Amino acid sequence: MRVLVTGGAGFIGSHIVDTLTQRGHDCSVVDDLSSGTRANLPADVPFHEVDIRNPAALAEVFDAVRPEWVCHQAAQMSVSRSVREPAFDANVNVMGLLNVLGEAHRCGASRVVFASSGGVLYGDVFEPAGEDHPADPISPYGITKWVGERYLQFYAREHGMQCVALRYANVYGPRQNPHGEAGVVAIFCKLMLAGEQARVNGDGKYDRDYVFGPDVAAANAAAFEADIPDGFAAYNIGTGVATDVNELAEQVRAECQRTLQARGSDREIPEPTHGPARPGDLRSSIVSAAKAQRELGWTPNVTIEEGLNQTVAWFAEQLDS
Repeated sequence: MRVLVTGGAGFIGSHIVDTLTQRGHDCSVVDDLSSGTRANLPADVPFHEVDIRNPAALAEVFDAVRPEWVCHQAAQMSVSRSVREPAFDANVNVMGLLNVLGEAHRCGASRVVFASSGGVLYGDVFEPAGEDHPADPISPYGITKWVGERYLQFYAREHGMQCVALRYANVYGPRQNPHGEAGVVAIFCKLMLAGEQARVNGDGKYDRDYVFGPDVAAANAAAFEADIPDGFAAYNIGTGVATDVNELAEQVRAECQRTLQARGSDREIPEPTHGPARPGDLRSSIVSAAKAQRELGWTPNVTIEEGLNQTVAWFAEQLDS
């Protein structure tokens, strides 16, 4: 199938391109490179540097690609930025989505898979939440993801498209951008491998469900290839396992310390310091992926220990490049 991946040069999007290509699909990418990089993609993948907020430019991409499937990953992804700049968040995450959905419908795409967020949609949950858990987003980012799902339901109902929302837990892994405010694992890796002190926001007692990027890519492939009986479906994509930020920081620190020692460094990585809490942060966010396992045949394959090992190894390789 011809697949257009928005945000495909980014962390998650590029893993999706890899997975879909390996499964024989013909991928093209649209990305404004605000957080992604062309280096994340194979050289032979058609690439269009376009902002999804630009309707005319986006229409040209859809006319060139004529996608049968659309994988919408492009987004403003920082919760704290959404709190500071809710209008910007809505412009990207709502108006950008509407531009993509409008073009998908115009060009006859049969299925759209959308990157939603279980990590913020359900509000504070202290046991793995299922898809029937009431939505209670407290940040503008979570609100726009919830609104996005409602627009998908509209397009499914009004235009007969198949629309799937994948509600990601906290995604981490190789290629994650460590330079913004999202992606705590990437931020920790960058600082700790440099021998610098990382900072934990607040008291660090924030439980999160961490899911490995390539596992999330496999979930996207399953969402395209599985039989979806209804026009719209939503699935949690996570592990159901909680790790608080203090535990995470210690695990990353230990892995980075082993990596530095293996590279011949005797530098001791300092223990993290604590800073102020971030506005909009939930205390606990854990999702159940039982529905995805049942209906998509998807389960996460990589444990947090294995994933952190691979992620630290990837960031260590970047030190040499």
